[in-house]
Amino acid sequence: MNIVQKIGQEEIARVTEGKEIPDFRPGDTVRVDYRVVEGERERIQAFEGVCIARKNAGVASAFTVRKIASGEGVERVFPLYSPNVEKIVIIRQGRVRRAKLYYLRGRRGRAARIRERRRTTKTQD
Repeated sequence: MNIVQKIGQEEIARVTEGKEIPDFRPGDTVRVDYRVVEGERERIQAFEGVCIARKNAGVASAFTVRKIASGEGVERVFPLYSPNVEKIVIIRQGRVRRAKLYYLRGRRGRAARIRERRRTTKTQD
């Protein structure tokens, strides 16, 4: 492991200390609570939508969330290890066959639906 990767791992450990990042994939509906600073005020803003992409690049990892607001598509890219991301909650797990769901940009209504992934739970006998 080179020095850049080592520093990146240390930074990830520092940022995620006391915070849990769930294992979500593209197709999952997630709610991201993001800290927004407006002048001297600070508040938490929730952004809920479908995760359409994940970029795994160490400390520079990011994910894209898409939602429909007032009939208009809105996408936002969140840095995964940003200190401004308060928490990520998985609302619904989707079943998709692509890693990047950019095709959803051209679809509306029922055509943009995503099947739900069955949750696998281990049963004890």
